[in-house]
Amino acid sequence: MMQDILNQITWPEWFGVLFSVIQVLLARKNNSNNYLFGIAGILLTLYVMLTSRLYAEFTLNLYYLIMSIYGWLYWKFGKQKSEMEISVTSTTEKWIAGGIVLGTFILFWSFLTHFTDSDVPVWDSLVSAFAWAGMWLMARRKIENWVILNISNIISIPLLLHKELYLYAVLTSFLFIVAISGYIEWQKVMRAKADTHY
Repeated sequence: MMQDILNQITWPEWFGVLFSVIQVLLARKNNSNNYLFGIAGILLTLYVMLTSRLYAEFTLNLYYLIMSIYGWLYWKFGKQKSEMEISVTSTTEKWIAGGIVLGTFILFWSFLTHFTDSDVPVWDSLVSAFAWAGMWLMARRKIENWVILNISNIISIPLLLHKELYLYAVLTSFLFIVAISGYIEWQKVMRAKADTHY
């Protein structure tokens, strides 16, 4: 059984997952170079999602690619021309994030049900909707990104198992745990910054 599962895993899956693990560990440590590993993992994941007919996840990874480039530049050279600090999401940003979730869910669900052969349009759309909002918050270095991304992760794990993408299901379980520790780590960074201002 285990040997059969391992034999199903392709090289793009192995390396896509490896680069994604490195990316999330660097993000947890508040290292802006996380995006460089993320880009490598995303390019491989695009291929895997397309061949698995997970079209919303494919589009999500295109978005990840764009947001990774944007995020790396924003973290490094935001408006203040120096590395952006972690902060709490403002009321306006919460409304924008909620709009991203609702808007992308409706968009993906409509597209997947009418124009693709997807057998999981609601599931695929939900995962992507929360991930789009979470990635936007991460690019803006908002601590709540970890919470929103974990909503996406918890929905994604059974979807990936259903699609027999076992390595990505393991990766997503790992991402769920790292997101919890990332939230705690970013809180510590915020507290340390606040303490230095007193």
